[in-house]
Amino acid sequence: MQRRAFLLGAPATLLTACGAAEPTWAPDEFLNPRIYAFDGPPMLTLFTMREEGGGQGAHTGLMINASQRVIFDPAGTFGHESIPERNDVHYGISPQVEEYYETYHARITYYLYRQDKVVPAPVAEQALRRAMTFGAVPKAQCARATSTILSELPGFESINVTWFPNALARQFDRLPGVTSRERHETDSDDKTIARAAFDEQVAE
Repeated sequence: MQRRAFLLGAPATLLTACGAAEPTWAPDEFLNPRIYAFDGPPMLTLFTMREEGGGQGAHTGLMINASQRVIFDPAGTFGHESIPERNDVHYGISPQVEEYYETYHARITYYLYRQDKVVPAPVAEQALRRAMTFGAVPKAQCARATSTILSELPGFESINVTWFPNALARQFDRLPGVTSRERHETDSDDKTIARAAFDEQVAE
């Protein structure tokens, strides 16, 4: 009974901890020249950031490769002045920016669990449009927002909306054709180090 009460009360606890969403809207003249179309197959990539010790899920992000490649990073701290953002959707995801996203999150205290799934082009495009119109996400609702988008897509009907990053990752793992890998790094917990390294790359 105690376990049931905890599970039922978990979303309410998360809501109490949430802050308001922070809308961001890059202007067209900044965003449009930086749109990036990746030449790989249409794909959805689920990122789950996990604690190095017990593996507890701490954050969820979704990279979408459709007519352009973006990262939906709901309620996240990722960003850079050279990367256009509109309400938690980051645009211009070149291989360089993709690498920055991964190394920004993987550090001595957290590792990154990446799951890739090739999808039909219309499904990738639907995911892209949904992320673009979802709106800014309040704190602690990253998995809820991402699972909401995924649950609406053809072929993803088995995805249930969840508040928990690891619960979403487990559901994603059960989809056919998913490949996964982990990224562990031993650099400092200070995310500004990854940002400084990216600053140097951008300046070159």
